[in-house]
Amino acid sequence: MTARETFRERYGPWALVAGASEGLGAEFARQIAARGLHLVLVARRGDLLEAVADELQSRHGVQTRTAVVDMGAADAPERLRAAAAGLEIGLAVANAAFAPVGPFLERPLGDALRAVDVNCRGPLAIAHVLGAAMAARGRGGLVLMSSLAGQQGSPGITAYAATKAFNTVLAEGLWAELRPLGVDVVVCTAGAILTPGFAQASTRRAPGSLPPGAVARAALDALGHGPRVVPGPFNRVAAGLMARVLPRRTAIGIMAGQTGDLARG
Repeated sequence: MTARETFRERYGPWALVAGASEGLGAEFARQIAARGLHLVLVARRGDLLEAVADELQSRHGVQTRTAVVDMGAADAPERLRAAAAGLEIGLAVANAAFAPVGPFLERPLGDALRAVDVNCRGPLAIAHVLGAAMAARGRGGLVLMSSLAGQQGSPGITAYAATKAFNTVLAEGLWAELRPLGVDVVVCTAGAILTPGFAQASTRRAPGSLPPGAVARAALDALGHGPRVVPGPFNRVAAGLMARVLPRRTAIGIMAGQTGDLARG
């Protein structure tokens, strides 16, 4: 059995990717389609979703569905259920995110609350709505996205970093709970990713920056080997130093140098 066939048998026949309209989410969709799975693409912008869906169908010959869903909205769980209705979804990627940039008190409270809704409530909904069927079948996979910013306080993106810490702990708990039920869970703790959103937020390339393809590949390859993967050798070394070696104050200060620059553009 080839690696593609093994992946499809373990995590197919359908996958759902939230935040799939561009950047990392679109790259997750491309790599999953290349491994032979059909795709349900979820995001707020339907026109961009349709473009990604057309590309996947023509390039990889897979079936696609699109669903316009705001993962921060109260009706997101119901919309997810509707998008997945009648499909055997064996893989879900919680990639949708909202990242308010700037000093916490200078941003509207609504921005921080939306970060919690999209970045925390969204993955919870995906894991609960889709994970139950996976556990009942005894196979499946969940990918949650976190960030090196979530390992410690990160001034300039304080609320976003806090939500990413939530995702790490959520994924690690799910990894332990669902592993005996046959469901693989991994949290991808990424550094800076060279996406359109990052390009809009900063003109500087952060150390350890990776293209979306490298991050998506690392996350998908880590399924079954979790609970956590840190893409890129530079980022793996940095993660170890920040979490295990450096004093907490020093780690926060280092992140302030990086994320503070991001906040200032």
